[in-house]
Amino acid sequence: MEEVKDESTRMQFKCIHCGCKIQLLFLQYSPGNIRLMKCGNCKVVADEYIECEIMILLIDLVMHKTKAYRHLLYNAPTLHPVDFKGILWRSAILYLLLDGYVLLVNFVFFCVLFLGVTRILLTASAEATSYIDISLAIFVSSYMRIFLVAMMVWDFPSSVLYIIDMFVLSSNAVALKVVTESRMSRCIWVCCCAHAVKFLANLMMGG
Repeated sequence: MEEVKDESTRMQFKCIHCGCKIQLLFLQYSPGNIRLMKCGNCKVVADEYIECEIMILLIDLVMHKTKAYRHLLYNAPTLHPVDFKGILWRSAILYLLLDGYVLLVNFVFFCVLFLGVTRILLTASAEATSYIDISLAIFVSSYMRIFLVAMMVWDFPSSVLYIIDMFVLSSNAVALKVVTESRMSRCIWVCCCAHAVKFLANLMMGG
């Protein structure tokens, strides 16, 4: 029996249901023959997305399921090692390209967001969270802005912009809940403040 992806010496996986750390997500007996591990805390399969199609994960992300974000932000990078710095920079560039606001407004947005995270969310969290984790969570959870590209091609009512903004705000709140382990109400409050300041800053600059 071969233990696969055992990187507990330098990184641990997380149960997507309760957020508890776990050393292994599955055991592989032979190619294509694996057994999913159960979480020692909640006693359920720690990460069933391992055997799911990517479309299932995408649907659950759209539905704002915290377990989907835990898989994407914690387990997927270890299961499929990638260049995180490269992803972070590409995500940041894509975020700015898809955002109609100027760079200064986005800078104000992230300043308010990080201030809220460090002053409100992390004080209620038992685990330290890096700025890279927070930034990546925000960039990844802002994927709905990709629909702004469609608005450049087809005519949509202006109300669609507000719908996208509300969707991004709620998605940001779920991602922050996952990386900070804080209460959802706190995460929503922080995201609302950051997005409100961003909106006001854009108005002041004539955007």
